[in-house]
Amino acid sequence: MLLLAVDTATPAVTAALHDGTNVVAESSRVDARRHGELLLPAVDRVLTEAGVGLDAVTAVVTGVGPGPYTGLRVGLVTAATFGSALGVPVYGLCTLDGIAYAAGRDAGLEGPFVVATDARRKEVYWARYDSPRARVEGPAVDRPADLADRVAGLPAVGAGALLYPDAFTTVLPGPEYVSAAALAALAADELAREAESGEPSAVFLPPQPLYLRRPDAQVPKNYKVVTPQ
Repeated sequence: MLLLAVDTATPAVTAALHDGTNVVAESSRVDARRHGELLLPAVDRVLTEAGVGLDAVTAVVTGVGPGPYTGLRVGLVTAATFGSALGVPVYGLCTLDGIAYAAGRDAGLEGPFVVATDARRKEVYWARYDSPRARVEGPAVDRPADLADRVAGLPAVGAGALLYPDAFTTVLPGPEYVSAAALAALAADELAREAESGEPSAVFLPPQPLYLRRPDAQVPKNYKVVTPQ
């Protein structure tokens, strides 16, 4: 097994390789405006570090969001293209699940807790977890003030929680953004469970975007017709 994981749903442009047991290479760079420019070099970097070619990849994992429209689609289109070119499956994972998994694996957070990322427009993407692998509410997008009562007293991780301390009153040290390494490790665990149980994982999602709201760019309603009638 060699999983290639990518995610561009947050300001982190991230890629990783996982051999089914361990992460063998990873690359992450935070830059909210250069997803399209940075992702492919990140993939090339992890392949070079691992000493393998793209044709060694047996499956692709991609974060499906939620995330802003422009950045999110970069990772999804890239994953779909790799999957089609290599003839390998593409697995989707909720980006917030990747942050929750990393919070448990790397920060020792057990639950219950909340993950929140910046959705812009003074909103957050968020989900509630009973454990790092058990999402019980969300993903959703809301204004932090509207969430205050629902998340009161719950520890929180993620860049969205850091932005709105009045709503997320107990922010713990942990990942601000998703890492492809965490997504790859989560996917490897779920694939192992599938192989053992013979049942499909409920964690995997179709590799399609979770926008949760309409994009900022829209076609004008009363634009002027300039073509001949």
